[in-house]
Amino acid sequence: MPDASCVPPMKIRELRHVGLLSPAIVDQAAFYLETWGLQSAGKDPHAQYFRGSSPEHHILSLHAADRRGLHHLAFRVDGREAVDAAAAELGRRGVRIVAPPHELEKPGGGYGLRLLDPENRCIELSAGIAGHANGWSASRVEPRRLCHVVLNTARLDQVVGFYTGVLGFRVSDWIEDRMAFLRCSRKHHVLAFSRADHASVNHVAYVMANVDGVMTGLANLRARGQEPGWGPGRHGPGNNIFAYFRDPAGYVCEYTSDMEHSDEETHKPTVWKRSPESADRWGTAGPASAEMRNAMAGDPDPGWATSHKPPTT
Repeated sequence: MPDASCVPPMKIRELRHVGLLSPAIVDQAAFYLETWGLQSAGKDPHAQYFRGSSPEHHILSLHAADRRGLHHLAFRVDGREAVDAAAAELGRRGVRIVAPPHELEKPGGGYGLRLLDPENRCIELSAGIAGHANGWSASRVEPRRLCHVVLNTARLDQVVGFYTGVLGFRVSDWIEDRMAFLRCSRKHHVLAFSRADHASVNHVAYVMANVDGVMTGLANLRARGQEPGWGPGRHGPGNNIFAYFRDPAGYVCEYTSDMEHSDEETHKPTVWKRSPESADRWGTAGPASAEMRNAMAGDPDPGWATSHKPPTT
């Protein structure tokens, strides 16, 4: 693992978007556009892009593939100079950079780099991506932006050490030795890692305006014949409201709101017990369904080495 003995010069500001490999891209794209509440942010020969109602250019991209897995995860830094400084520091630490600082050739443009974490996940650090001037109000269901992404890992301690020691994230809370919640701002977490037998995508969470937004989204999916696999409820770590569903490719997606914010000067991580109360403080959700737990386990993901292979059909 790269040396984590000093504070990195890069300052990651927020979660921008997630790219997912899709073996069912037509059905999955229709779900996010027609049911989940996102809108198109363009496409290129490699992917389709989707936006929420925030100014962020896109919060989700789908990449046609024969398997499921993480294509990449993108975070904002402050300007081109921050991207270049991050590249220099990552190189000094021996972190593998798979795309050095360059002009990004995708909808929204921008300037960024891509690196690999200890389990070969591709992480993008970017700046200067074009935004949208306005949201919209035509849809009853309005995801604003990404809230957080949860990833499964077979190397919890090593991965948390990399994201905190190299990329500058802070641990907000733990669930025993099973789960770590990481923040890059005052928001309780934008990233979390769950101990598992393999690396995989656990779920992707989208911010709604408030609890009414979560419940409106839930009612919309229910009207279309899709019951939540878990929720509604309120988590312990993060204190956020949740309702979980599965998309047509089998990924777990979450509507959430009311995430707790931390005081950077005084916050100390809490170790929560692994219990029904830490999973759902209201006690309304009950346990996640077997299908939801299986979907959250995800498919073993070898990472970036095979992420770009196109489908064979």
